[in-house]
Amino acid sequence: MFELVQSGGWLMIPILICSIIAAAICVERFWTLRTDQIVPRNLLARVWNQIRTHEMDARKLRELKTGSPLGEILAAGIANHRRGRDQMKEAIEEAAGHVIHDLERYLNTLGTIAAVTPLLGLLGTVIGMIKVFSAIRLEGTGNAQVLAGGISEALITTAAGLTVAIPALFFYRFFQRRVEELVINMEQEAIKLVEVLNTDRGDRSEPTKPEIAQIASR
Repeated sequence: MFELVQSGGWLMIPILICSIIAAAICVERFWTLRTDQIVPRNLLARVWNQIRTHEMDARKLRELKTGSPLGEILAAGIANHRRGRDQMKEAIEEAAGHVIHDLERYLNTLGTIAAVTPLLGLLGTVIGMIKVFSAIRLEGTGNAQVLAGGISEALITTAAGLTVAIPALFFYRFFQRRVEELVINMEQEAIKLVEVLNTDRGDRSEPTKPEIAQIASR
């Protein structure tokens, strides 16, 4: 491995650094963007039951806010639901903006790595070919060792850059899609909360049991 890096020249160092950073981001995002951690199952139904039984106090609201990204969005809506539908939606949208920013953390870095590493490999190719033509100009074509060294450096850096860029681009797109799906799920849950809280506030003081079951089954 060390010989491969050495033969590829100094541009192999930033390519290797990019590969380490990309691998670390992928592991971190795989762990962070788990569906059960971002959108816990039946969370809205549990929250609605707490509201119905008047168990949703300040402590439980703080626990909901810190428990998960979806909980943070729901907590923002619950805290502002008495101010009306519009104010409630604005609070949810503001909280959602912070959540989406956290979900997309490091993805720009991963995309940058996917774009930069092929260019580093191309730069290594250009430098290697410059060495080859410089050797031909000074020594002719008789020194095969010098020519082979320059060509080898050019090919190794190009291959290394593409080896890092291709999986980085794949996982960048993959995580973008994962974030989009999670955002859609959270948006659907937030819409249900807005509808049921405002319906309950405007029409009656207590929700019915069929209404609770309907929320839980959605």
